[in-house]
Amino acid sequence: MGSVHSRYEGAKLKQRGRSSGTTQHRCTPQVFCPTNTDAEEEAHAVGKMKLALEIHPNALAYSMTTLGAGMMNSVFNFYYVKLFLNRYRISEVAFHQAQVVFMIWNAINDPLFGYIQDNSKLPCCSRRQFSILYGAPLYALAFLLPWFPWRHYEEGDWLSGLHLIIALCAFDGLLTFVLLAQCALFAEISTRHESRLQLIKYNQVATLIGSTSVLFCGLISDNMENFAYFQAFAVLIAALATACMYYTGKYSTSQYEQRGIPAENADRGNGDRALSWSSVISLTKQIMTEKNFVFFVTMNFFQVFHLAFCNNFMMIFADNLIPKDVLSSSLRSIMYGAGFICPQCLVLLSHASLKKFGYYRIILFSFYFEGVAAAVMFVLGPGHYHLLAFYLTTNMVIVQASFSLFNLPLADIVDADLIKHKRRSPLSSMVFGTNALFTKPAQSLAPMLVVTILNQFGYENLNNEVAQPDPSAIKKVCSLKTPSSGDLLQQQLTSTNLLFQFVLQ
Repeated sequence: MGSVHSRYEGAKLKQRGRSSGTTQHRCTPQVFCPTNTDAEEEAHAVGKMKLALEIHPNALAYSMTTLGAGMMNSVFNFYYVKLFLNRYRISEVAFHQAQVVFMIWNAINDPLFGYIQDNSKLPCCSRRQFSILYGAPLYALAFLLPWFPWRHYEEGDWLSGLHLIIALCAFDGLLTFVLLAQCALFAEISTRHESRLQLIKYNQVATLIGSTSVLFCGLISDNMENFAYFQAFAVLIAALATACMYYTGKYSTSQYEQRGIPAENADRGNGDRALSWSSVISLTKQIMTEKNFVFFVTMNFFQVFHLAFCNNFMMIFADNLIPKDVLSSSLRSIMYGAGFICPQCLVLLSHASLKKFGYYRIILFSFYFEGVAAAVMFVLGPGHYHLLAFYLTTNMVIVQASFSLFNLPLADIVDADLIKHKRRSPLSSMVFGTNALFTKPAQSLAPMLVVTILNQFGYENLNNEVAQPDPSAIKKVCSLKTPSSGDLLQQQLTSTNLLFQFVLQ
């Protein structure tokens, strides 16, 4: 592809040279007349300016799904753990049972949906746009499941455990079905690196706008204190997200469709390949034998674990470690919102650095930064409240920002698989799905492990005493044992938080 492009550019330059050599310039000495080269450079600059200001319709359509999913995913991941632990008062056993079921389903559904979307004859599955179009309303309904209790839950109610299982599995299943189609669309819209960076840029703008849902949700509902307002805002988010994903389903196209190659038929040379277990195993084995894929999946597992840890427990740690007289409720809402908004700004600002240094060096630098910051904060301890708030926010920003770039190496792996096995079209969904098979369990392991450790330090007893724990409540509950037990619990929670993040690096 690169050599063909170079020959094409060379031919253009030769033709341009012949044209400029035969052109007669009729200019008087008193009047300046630009040469052909000056005119061409000026026209090129104007063209670049127009391209910079022009909205790319396909990239816009692609990013609308990111906007809708970003609004729902940010709120879901940020609030569901606190909702079930603090408001629904789910037991630790039921919480772990739900996470185990979710972990199994989470690992299975990605490669399953990936194979179905790459090989199914049904348009609603094989066409990426149709998968998004028809999956969007169900995805929005699944988002609403956790926010409406099925009855008034008593402490340790078995129904709250069942509620969590169904909410997690339904939401993740529809999320996978829709976003796996979008991830495949990312790899199939174009194979050019510049075009993919453009998609990343549009994607980050959409994610930036979508992530403000956490900020507005916190301000409107007073960080879920006013639960009726929270529920109303969740319904609004679901409606807006459905409209955004509908736009993607109607107006996005892939390069294979533009060439007249139906995506659902491009990789099926023989009719007998449809949905057999032998083909599933064969294709998965081909993907998993790639050395780069194995290295990427290993790194991605720990990144997903770290990201789930930040999303699920940032609010819980901040509520318990930072006194409310130090940070007001509105400032906390802004801090939580910044943890979702600033990563997208950071990626947008680093667009030039991505072109110059490549995503590998940028991601590697973020890992070094996270490790050093965690070590410094661990040494300083929990007493510096403003510094702790800044660290919690910055850590979440860096983790989210680096994770936003992970579609780039996966798309390169899709391209390498396409060339190596000489496929007619890429197995995009299969690659993304197989990656998720090994990385998605981290989304369940993170809350299971952290909740277990927190309960060992007394968080479950604290949660039973007050609906919304804060440092003064910690001291009140724990003063029944020793005068300094509240401070000890606070230090233990801080040490657990920082040690987790330090070890993960």
